[in-house]
Amino acid sequence: MLEIKDLHVCVEEDPSEKILKGVNLTINEGEIHAIMGPNGSGKSTLSKVVAGHEAYEVTQGDILFNGESILELEADERAHLGIFLAFQYPVEVPGVTNKNLLRQAYNTIAQERGREELDPLQFEDHAREQLKLVDMKEEFLDRSVNAGFSGGEKKRNEIFQMAVLRPKLSFLDETDSGLDIDALKIVANGINELSGEDNAVVLVTHYQRILDYVQPDHVHVMIDGKIAKSGDKDLAIKLEDQGYDWLSEDASVL
Repeated sequence: MLEIKDLHVCVEEDPSEKILKGVNLTINEGEIHAIMGPNGSGKSTLSKVVAGHEAYEVTQGDILFNGESILELEADERAHLGIFLAFQYPVEVPGVTNKNLLRQAYNTIAQERGREELDPLQFEDHAREQLKLVDMKEEFLDRSVNAGFSGGEKKRNEIFQMAVLRPKLSFLDETDSGLDIDALKIVANGINELSGEDNAVVLVTHYQRILDYVQPDHVHVMIDGKIAKSGDKDLAIKLEDQGYDWLSEDASVL
């Protein structure tokens, strides 16, 4: 589904600030990947670049989605293809309700894919069903996007959006940060329910605790803008126990 080839990325306003320094990654349908690493290693940048964030410039390499390069596509065009990003810091959008934002997004994607659009009543029925997945009350549909939400509510709202839109590829950027154990279980259950054979999920996280509830097929560790190590769930457990220092020497020779 996704193939990242020798990806080099800098900040567009400062080409000397190189963040990604040759990332290679392949993600197949039906897989859950976890990307871990210390602060500043490039995890969030990778997520944003795949989603099409305009603050970054790809200086080398390619990103293929279903075999086609998406480097020239804008963020909305990538979303139409089925790429979704749950933000590390979800933004507040006062005056725009969850219901209106998501209905517009749902119908725009449906139109691009040749699916039937939903009228307001049909969409509300669809959205109410998805609210159950993340244990959110119906009143959230009429609230402004993330405005006045607690940290946990914002993260659950990201998973709710994922449930409504049903993307093919989801990057979840530290969706577990700031969650208490109950909220973490709700978010993890939502991710598990939404994961299937025809989509893929990438969890970007500092900690392995969410991986106690969402079992990854592959775990990757980013150090200094590269993937320094890949493995299975046992790698995440080792990182929790030993930290990242033991990987620094490996990363320096890659």
